[in-house]
Amino acid sequence: MRMKTQRFLSSLAVLALTVGSTSYADEIYKWIDKDGNVHYEDRPSEVYSGERLQTSYNRTDSANVQQRVQALQDSTAARNEARAERDAQTATAAENRAAAEEKATKCEKYRAQLKMMLETPRVYREDANGERSYLDDVQKEEARSQAEALIKETCNT
Repeated sequence: MRMKTQRFLSSLAVLALTVGSTSYADEIYKWIDKDGNVHYEDRPSEVYSGERLQTSYNRTDSANVQQRVQALQDSTAARNEARAERDAQTATAAENRAAAEEKATKCEKYRAQLKMMLETPRVYREDANGERSYLDDVQKEEARSQAEALIKETCNT
C-alpha cells in the first residue's frame, strides 16, 4: 500500500511540474460576448473587443515540491504505523480478556469440584469406559489437596 502511495505522489509531482510549465500562456485576453458571457483566451477575439490581462509567473521550486511530497509520505507512513500499533494493542487486549475468561471458568470448575468432594461422602472418578471407581479416604484426601492446589494456582487466592 505504501509503495502505491509513493508512486502516486511522485507521479503527481512530476505531472504538476510538467503541466505547470507547459500550460502557461504569455498573454491572456478577457472579452464579453453579446449575451454577457465572459471568455478567457490566449488570443484576442476578432469580433469583440477585449482587454489584455496582466499575468505574472513564478517558476515552481522543485525542491519545495519534493519536500512537500516527502512530508506527505512521512505523515502517511506515521499514520500507518500508528494504525498497526493500535490494531496490535487491540488484539493483545482481546487475547488478555479471553485468557482471563478462561482462567475464571477453570477457577469456577475447580471450586465446584472441591465443593463436591467436601459435601459428598462417596467421591468417584470415571474410568476410560465411563464406569465409576470410588475413592478411599487416602485417595479422597489426595484429590482434595490437588483441587485446593489448582484453586490456589488458578484463582489467585
